[in-house]
Amino acid sequence: MNSTTARRRHPLARVAVVALALGLLGGGYALAAPNGSTADAAIASGKADDADQGKSLFVAHCASCHGMNAEGSSKAPTLIGVGAAAVDFQVSSGRMPMADSGPQALRKPRPEWATEEAISQLAAYVQSLGGGPTIPGAEQVDPAKGDPARGGELFRANCIQCHNFTGSGGALTYGKHAPTLNPATPTEIYEAMITGPQAMPVFNDTTITPEQKRDMIAYITHVRQQVDPGGSGLMRIGPVTEGLVAWIAGIGLLALAAIWITAKRRRVKA
Repeated sequence: MNSTTARRRHPLARVAVVALALGLLGGGYALAAPNGSTADAAIASGKADDADQGKSLFVAHCASCHGMNAEGSSKAPTLIGVGAAAVDFQVSSGRMPMADSGPQALRKPRPEWATEEAISQLAAYVQSLGGGPTIPGAEQVDPAKGDPARGGELFRANCIQCHNFTGSGGALTYGKHAPTLNPATPTEIYEAMITGPQAMPVFNDTTITPEQKRDMIAYITHVRQQVDPGGSGLMRIGPVTEGLVAWIAGIGLLALAAIWITAKRRRVKA
């Protein structure tokens, strides 16, 4: 055996061959398959495209009040830092663009241009300006995954002072009001808690955790499905309407009964 043959049969030669084969295989796969950075770039590009489209929508429908760069004006506050969730809540519920000036924006049908795609693009643009709360995912707002009983406790502790114990709403000061929660979607309810629209305070994740928010959504949607055993729920406002009915209907009927009994006794005596 000469020295050349000995080198070829050296044990390290086999290791080198295997390493070279694995390197070629891995390099070929890396070239053929998209890597994580490429996927991230594609996602970032998609968000950038949405933000660009959203800017066009903003200039056309929002800039007259909020300023060309969302810096705010005497008519409306700045939108820098409010986040995508605030935009989705306000526009999807028809509160924005605001038709008439007043103490607060009212829920109304969306304008024709405010499609789901357009709202998503507008939200992406505002999110790109300075961050802020993002739109919650489907799992975060799924009532089926919440606990209505625990949500009811949280709702009664934090919300009934304004929204009533069934979410029917109520009057506030300075011409404002807490709106009824009946038409609000689970996503809008969650967004309202994390953005604090109008006179509502912000319930961040430290104050009320995402799981607790989902429990509250489960309670609100559960209450909507309840059938009033008495026949009429009296708008579910509570003791105000119940007391009014008791005085007008109940005492009124008693007064009529007393008059009828008195008149009957007079006829008998006559």
